Amino acid sequence: MKFLCYLILLLTSQMVCYAQQTTKADDALLLDYYQNQRFAEAADYLKKTYPEPVNSTKTLGQLAYTSNMAGRLADAEAYYQRIYNIDATNTPVLYSLGSLNLRRGNNARAELYFKRIIARDSTNFMVFKQLATISHDKNDMTMYIAYLQRANRLNPTEPDVASDLSGIYISMKFTTQAEKVLTAAITSDPENIVLLNSLMKLQYAQKKWPETITTCLKLVDNGDRSGSVLSRLGVSYYNIKKYECALDALLRIEEISQSENSYYYTGLTYKAVKDQNMAIFYLQKAITEGISPNTGAYYGEVADSNEKLHKFKKAIAAYQKSLEFDESPMIYYSLANVYDTNLKDKKSAIKYYKKYLAGKPPIEKQKGFIDYSKSRIAVLSK
Repeated sequence: MKFLCYLILLLTSQMVCYAQQTTKADDALLLDYYQNQRFAEAADYLKKTYPEPVNSTKTLGQLAYTSNMAGRLADAEAYYQRIYNIDATNTPVLYSLGSLNLRRGNNARAELYFKRIIARDSTNFMVFKQLATISHDKNDMTMYIAYLQRANRLNPTEPDVASDLSGIYISMKFTTQAEKVLTAAITSDPENIVLLNSLMKLQYAQKKWPETITTCLKLVDNGDRSGSVLSRLGVSYYNIKKYECALDALLRIEEISQSENSYYYTGLTYKAVKDQNMAIFYLQKAITEGISPNTGAYYGEVADSNEKLHKFKKAIAAYQKSLEFDESPMIYYSLANVYDTNLKDKKSAIKYYKKYLAGKPPIEKQKGFIDYSKSRIAVLSK
C-alpha cells in the first residue's frame, strides 16, 4: 500500500513537472503587450503562465526583462539574481543587475556588479561608462577620469564620453588632449550638438575667437540659443571688435540665463561704442549679479565710464568702491589722475600718486605711469 502511494505521488509530480516544462507563453499575445507598452500586463501573464518554481534561465530572463520594463525593479532584480546564481559567468545578467541597482539608487552594489564584469572583460565600453558615472557621483575624480579615459580608448566616437572627458581636460587646461578627443568624435559625427557644445567651450578656452563664433553660429542654427552659447558668441565678437554683433548676441540672452559675465561684457561692449550710460547700467548689473574676484575691476570700469561722462564725483566714488575689493595700484593712479587733471585737487592728487607708487607697480609694464607719477608729485609739491 505504501509502495502504491509512493508510486502515485512520483507519477503525479513527474506529470506536474512535465506540464510545467511544456507550458509555453503565447508569443503573439506577448508581442501585442510589448508593442502597446503594456508591460505590467505582460509580466502578470508570464507569472500565470510560468508558476513557481521556475528554474529555466530562459523563462527567468523573460520574467526579468518584462518586470524591468514594467517598472517592477525589485522583481526584475530578484529574477536576474536567480539567473546569476545558476550561471555566474553570464555577463549580460551582471550588467542588468548593475543597471537595475543604479536605477534603484544603490550605486555601491551596482559598482560591485560592474567591477565583476571588467575583472574578466576589459573591453566592455558600457561598463567603463557606467563606472565613470558612479565615480562622478562619489566625487572620486581620479577614478572618474580613469574610467572615462578607458571608455574613450575603447570607443573614441561615442559623444557623451568624448564630451565629458574633453570637459575635464579643458577644466585642467589640457587643451591639446581635449582637442584630440573632440577631433576623433566630431570627425565621426560633425553635426552632434553635444560635441559642438564641447568644441565651443574648447575654442573659447583657447581664445580662438573666429572659430568660437563659427561653432556658436552652428549651434544657433540648430536651435541652441542658450545663455551659454549666446554669451560666448557675444564675448567672441567683442574680442574681434565686432561690437554691433556682440550686442546682438548678448542682448538676446533671456533674463533668467544672464550672468555676471554676460552683463560685464554687455557693459564693456556699450563702452566700446561710446554709450557710457548703458555701459554703467550693465556693469552695475554685473556687480549686483554676484560679488566676485572681478568686482573691483567692474567698479573700476564704472568709474572710468563716469569719468568719460565728466561725472567726476561719481567716478571717484566708484574708484573708492573698487579699492574695497582690489587694491590695484592702477586704481590709485586713476584716482590721482582725476584729482589732478579734472578737479585740480593737488593734495589728493599727491596722496594717490604716492599710494600708486607705494603699491610697487610692475616697472616694465607701467614705466610710463611710474615716471609720470613721480614728475607730477614733484610739480604739485612746489
